[in-house]
Amino acid sequence: MKKTLITGGAGFIGSHLIDTLLTKENTITVLDNLTTGTPQNIQQWLGNPNLTFIKADLLNPVALKKLEPNHYDTIFHLAANPEVKIGATNPKIHFQQNITATHNLLETIRKTKNKPTLVFTSTSTVYGEPTKIPTPENYAPLKPISTYGASKLACEALISAYAHTYNFKAIIIRLANIVGPRSQHGVVHDFIQKLNKNPNKLEILGDGTQNKSYLYITDCINAILLTLQKSKEQVNIYNIGSEDQTTVTEIAKIITQEMGIKNVKFKFTGGVDGGRGWKGDVKNMLLDISKLKTHEWKPKYNSQQAITKTVKHLTNQPLASKMD
Repeated sequence: MKKTLITGGAGFIGSHLIDTLLTKENTITVLDNLTTGTPQNIQQWLGNPNLTFIKADLLNPVALKKLEPNHYDTIFHLAANPEVKIGATNPKIHFQQNITATHNLLETIRKTKNKPTLVFTSTSTVYGEPTKIPTPENYAPLKPISTYGASKLACEALISAYAHTYNFKAIIIRLANIVGPRSQHGVVHDFIQKLNKNPNKLEILGDGTQNKSYLYITDCINAILLTLQKSKEQVNIYNIGSEDQTTVTEIAKIITQEMGIKNVKFKFTGGVDGGRGWKGDVKNMLLDISKLKTHEWKPKYNSQQAITKTVKHLTNQPLASKMD
């Protein structure tokens, strides 16, 4: 059986990854500090003998020592602070939870005799505001406009350097906006929360024209596991996203329609720096996924379908078909 470590495994993407991996021949160790993840996300697996859960932080040297004696085939490094907006007021969080935590994990790998394959979930925000849309993996120069994007790009650089210096394989995955059941942040989650509090008015950060790609969680997990299967290079980078975009205003319309709320007044804040929702908000994002499509992968759902399915799940509405 393959031995797998998932940092941040009790979070949104991590818990869905566990759902898939435990149906295969894997023994999984989950390390999570439960800052954004919750035990409920992996509740169905907590009694499974093939799953070990460790509540710990990658910033804690004691927790890392628990991992050093173990030899993993694969490490999925998902642990991070996912809130882009928080960097505008407290950039130290991104530095610690993203950069320092990743460095600590890399040091653990460096000291391990049998080197695992490291799969790292990065982000589309490392591109900043590219002049080429859709944006391919070899786009340059990378100039992120948020501390979140900068911290993820710093992690990518560290991972590449450690992989080449200490001879292990690394896969860097640049994700679009991932949506689906268990998501606890992002525009879909935020709009639902706001409408539950006040179904008459919806505050929309920015001017509503922000245009981005959204990918459903099952498509995301399938793509991540495919990169692990197909990657041959020492360090390989893949974009993972949908092939289309949708605006924030369109998302608001989908959510109000799916929730059955009529005559909602949309209140646009106007935003900053030309209609952005916040400092560091990328207004236009669409990843070029041609590289991943050469492995015969393509998303099953487009952006609007992904958002619609997510709203149904988050509001506990009946689905037209079983989630797959």
